[in-house]
Amino acid sequence: MKGKCLCGSIEVVAQDQQEVGLCHCTNCRRWSGGPMFAVHCGAQVEFSGPAPVRYRSSEWAERGFCPTCGTHLFYHLLPANDYILPAGLFQDREFQLTNEIFVDEQPAYYALRNDTQKLTGQQVFEQFQSNT
Repeated sequence: MKGKCLCGSIEVVAQDQQEVGLCHCTNCRRWSGGPMFAVHCGAQVEFSGPAPVRYRSSEWAERGFCPTCGTHLFYHLLPANDYILPAGLFQDREFQLTNEIFVDEQPAYYALRNDTQKLTGQQVFEQFQSNT
């Protein structure tokens, strides 16, 4: 699948994905102004055009954005080398919302009616620790 930033200077190519997850954590909401509609794409992600600017947002991850228009391009989970891309990069894709994480940090001013798997932040960290 192919996507691009708002100004079109950076194109991203990743293997086709069907599922999108939602992250309600405070960092994702601060970064994007709302929850992140996240597509797990693994390590096989290619960016063309100017190099994305990278910001180390935690001990385990970095976030990337276009240096020209500021479009959010990725959340890179460093230990797993997993690129998690915003679904909005891929305007022509049909995704299915399957899961939500950090539901304990979700503010009360929005609610989704989708039937998804839901995990708290603690459950996410426990799941991550059991996979390492």
